[in-house]
Amino acid sequence: MNRLTEPMVLDAAGAALPHESAALHVSGEAIYTDDIPESRGTLHAALGLSRHAHARIVSLDLDAVRAAPGVVAVLTAADIPGENNCGPVLHDDPILATDEVQYLGQPVFAVIAESHDLARRAAALAKSEDVVRYEPLEAVLTPREAKARNQFVLPPLHLRRGDPDGRIAAAKHRLAGEFEVGGQEQFYLEGQVAYALPKEQDGMLVHSSTQHPSEMQQVVAHMLGWPTHAVLCECRRMGGGFGGKESQSALFACVASLAAHLLKRPVKLRADRDDDFMITGKRHDAVYEYECGFDDDGRIAGARVEIALRAGYSADLSGAVATRAVCHFDNAYYLSDVDIRALCCKTNTQSNTAFRGFGGPQGALVMEVMLDEIAHRLKRDPLDVRRANYYGIGDRDVTPYGQPVEDNVIAALTDELVASSEYQTRRADIAAFNAKGGVLRRGIAFTPVKFGISFNVPFLNQAGALVHVYKDGSVLVNHGGTEMGQGLNTKVAQVVASVLGIGLQRVRVTATDTSKVANTSATAASTGSDLNGKAAEAAALTIRARLAELVVKQLGGNAADVRFHGGVVDVNGGQMPFDQLVAAAYLARVQLWSDGFYSTPKVHWDAKTLQGHPFYYFAYGAAVSEVVVDTLTGEWKLLRADLLHDAGRSINPAIDIGQVEGGYIQGMGWLTTEELWWNRDGRLMTHAPSTYKIPAVSDAPAIFNVALFRDAGNDNAEPTVFRSKAVGEPPLLLAFSVLLAIRAAIASVAPDSTDAPKLRAPATPEAILDALTVGAEEAAPVN
Repeated sequence: MNRLTEPMVLDAAGAALPHESAALHVSGEAIYTDDIPESRGTLHAALGLSRHAHARIVSLDLDAVRAAPGVVAVLTAADIPGENNCGPVLHDDPILATDEVQYLGQPVFAVIAESHDLARRAAALAKSEDVVRYEPLEAVLTPREAKARNQFVLPPLHLRRGDPDGRIAAAKHRLAGEFEVGGQEQFYLEGQVAYALPKEQDGMLVHSSTQHPSEMQQVVAHMLGWPTHAVLCECRRMGGGFGGKESQSALFACVASLAAHLLKRPVKLRADRDDDFMITGKRHDAVYEYECGFDDDGRIAGARVEIALRAGYSADLSGAVATRAVCHFDNAYYLSDVDIRALCCKTNTQSNTAFRGFGGPQGALVMEVMLDEIAHRLKRDPLDVRRANYYGIGDRDVTPYGQPVEDNVIAALTDELVASSEYQTRRADIAAFNAKGGVLRRGIAFTPVKFGISFNVPFLNQAGALVHVYKDGSVLVNHGGTEMGQGLNTKVAQVVASVLGIGLQRVRVTATDTSKVANTSATAASTGSDLNGKAAEAAALTIRARLAELVVKQLGGNAADVRFHGGVVDVNGGQMPFDQLVAAAYLARVQLWSDGFYSTPKVHWDAKTLQGHPFYYFAYGAAVSEVVVDTLTGEWKLLRADLLHDAGRSINPAIDIGQVEGGYIQGMGWLTTEELWWNRDGRLMTHAPSTYKIPAVSDAPAIFNVALFRDAGNDNAEPTVFRSKAVGEPPLLLAFSVLLAIRAAIASVAPDSTDAPKLRAPATPEAILDALTVGAEEAAPVN
């Protein structure tokens, strides 16, 4: 490979540069969808929501709503000219309910009014029996109940390798149990919002806070009965997404666009936080049944698990979430004989959707719980049990779904973190502290992560980009990914700047726009930088090759020897400033813009057999967490966290470290404080910051050591953009160590018990007290 085609890591790439919008964020100048100046005549929409979890709509009398102050129109499903569906895969998710409602909070009608407040006041009349009359039907609210009734939104998934039944039966030791983990609200700072503006010739411009502009474009077009080219969707930035704006921004985009089309006026729909909670789906909660057999070293001989996920009332993305859960049950461990089942249970609750990790955390968590129980049973250090089961020992390097683990650095990463965190010394100190008895108990835990990177639907692994070089040497980039605070635009700009050998200040990234790059995939699955960075790199390399040919004509030498760096171009002992070369290229009629396209190689998947190569590569990481627990109140505090993440050759270490920190804290919230609770009527009771507890600054540990792992083994991995690795989702799984550290602290109260504490997640103070009570009862002597 010559220098013209080889990616050049110069200047910008690899530097810990600030986020491209950092100054705008802290000054309040960053423009989000709700900040876009409203056009003259803008109306506002709000949604009238169901007050039953499952019911038949007997009558709909909207006269009182239409007569409410400021109301311009009230829309129902009958007003939709095209398809009444916003489901991303199956056509089972109506935009507005028709004959039946399937969860409490489902939109039934939309109010369009002169102001946001007036629209909300009118929509609140949906609570009146005089407006909507229902005939209540039986509601299924939990995955356990749905499973008992064989009620699923999709057929179950089943992956089996070897003879797990025989290996479990023949093993020296066996354990079986149940575990459950709750869901999680995405709690993006910027809520769901869409602003639709009708254009000439039956066109529509939709500003949407979405991770998937192309899908919003398509769903709106289908709803209106239009060709896709009539709808343009744009997103400059989001105030957080975390998966909650991958598919579920569609309902809001559709309602705003429907009203804008029918009324021929701009319409904005910004959901109130309570309504957002009630309408939108969360992370899938899960109930597990598991069994395994193991030897004296804790090495697993055979394992069986059933993962029952709460899908909610429709399929949404549950099939892909369940598939990723199945493919991450192994986490960092080789399983020779295994049986994995995943159920997408249909319940009369919000339709659950994507959330950072996308099923991977739900799949891997139960494995870590099992390994901790094995260690507890054998009275061994859980770290030793984990190491005994790692991939890469002997010929143990193929996953249950048939993909070789070719880039494994988990052993070296573990050694580095164990040493830097002083794990062994601290574990001994904690054991001595707990041996003294007392109300406060401490716990420490180590957990690793192996996370597959790519969409597990192969055709989604593609991206496009446009790069324009202007006559003055400034560069404009557009790509199909969306910026949600994760620094995607910054990294893409760094890639282009490095390829062209110019400073980052010369590169600007524009808003994501479906009229510029078409048929894009969602910014999800930790693929944003991989896909869009490679597409932008391809476009920039094309332009660089054209410029190299021109500079050789002027300065002599060979095109292969041309170097772009530091704002200048070198060849044959001569040098020319980049902007001077660009000006000369324009005069010579050299094309100064290019498109770029990238499709991830090697990715393939058989959805029937659950076999293939669903991931281009794996990202690795590990964490050591230490907590203290008050055994009288159930309160706890994270004292110290040591994290080490494999980011390959990081494009921007500052951004990547921030992602590791954020993912870990968000995962900790899922497993400890963030509890979703529905009452027996199916009403979500934790639907606001007052009742739903996300981590605050005070919940971060006083000692928080975060580092990026750098190992020569990464250089042998498949080439990604500048050989970087994904860092969006994998760090969330590092928070497993917090949950297991809490469980270790609880276990110290009954050190002679052979069974690990029965601690559910989230490990709220109530859950901790329940586990302590059960542990005390089991440890009490029998008279």
